[in-house]
Amino acid sequence: MPLTSEQKKELIHKYGKNPSDTGTPEVQIAILTATINSLTPHFDAFKKDHHARLGLLKMVGKRRRLLDYLTKKDIGRYRKIIQELEIRK
Repeated sequence: MPLTSEQKKELIHKYGKNPSDTGTPEVQIAILTATINSLTPHFDAFKKDHHARLGLLKMVGKRRRLLDYLTKKDIGRYRKIIQELEIRK
């Protein structure tokens, strides 16, 4: 289930530097996290949907790469986004 444009705008407003900022790693990580969290209940109902699971794994990998990039660039921003999105438990 994809995110609505209102949900994306809200995430961009919260994590971006300006309303049209979609390129910063924080915004991309937030959008990917919201999408991943919205797909999780789908797999409880449809355990054999391997096609969608592959897409989910690609999203998780992309988020991991963005988090690695942010770790190398600025560890403070990395820790802040991890805490706000509650990715690491």
